Amino acid sequence: MAVIDLANPTRFLALVNRLLPWLLAATVVTFAFGFARVLGAPDDYQQGATVKIMFLHVPAAWLGMFGWGIMSVAALGTLVWRHPLADVAAKAAAPIGAAFTFICLITGSLWGRPMWGTYWVWDARLTSVLVLFLLYLGVLALYWTAEDPGRGARAAAVLTLVGAVNIPIIKFSVDWWNTLHQPASVFRMSGSAIDQSILVPLLVMAGAFTLLFVTLHLAAMRNEILRRRVRSMQMMQAQSA
Repeated sequence: MAVIDLANPTRFLALVNRLLPWLLAATVVTFAFGFARVLGAPDDYQQGATVKIMFLHVPAAWLGMFGWGIMSVAALGTLVWRHPLADVAAKAAAPIGAAFTFICLITGSLWGRPMWGTYWVWDARLTSVLVLFLLYLGVLALYWTAEDPGRGARAAAVLTLVGAVNIPIIKFSVDWWNTLHQPASVFRMSGSAIDQSILVPLLVMAGAFTLLFVTLHLAAMRNEILRRRVRSMQMMQAQSA
């Protein structure tokens, strides 16, 4: 099957129906392996057991930005290329990305309390992630409240592309400004600053959560396509009546 064939919703649904069981199985196996590695990971010499919040916080932060990246590409597909599945992909990714961003904020606050002595500071990294969450809510509001779905989709696409400016700010805020949040420690030019006993479980959990994201996203796209088909049939029936 050529990539261009996936522009056809029917062919896309057939592919998703074949992929989802395998993705679900891979997600469960990766999570099981990741949890085993997390349980065996040592406590940090400074942070103690609270360092294990990292295994949820870091993947959630990555997937919050990853979700907005998917939506940005889909927004271009909606506004520029008029791809029939672009808006479906963006609408399906928005609530999932918002959920992971919310998890990132909550786990970051729980981690910050013992480390910084407070649940929240107006740090550049924390503030920019909060802005990302508010942008997600804005996109969801446009999808849910627009009387014309097409107009709501275009407005959401515009907001998504404007909000994409925030992604590099989140990524490089700790380098551009003096912040409480620690700088990049996993992927660095000089190599990871994290010991292998913690780095390996972290990467496995990041892979597991990424598989979960992809699985949920494809399932949500499938549901959205079916929902739109049902709505179209209802409208056709109403017009014929």
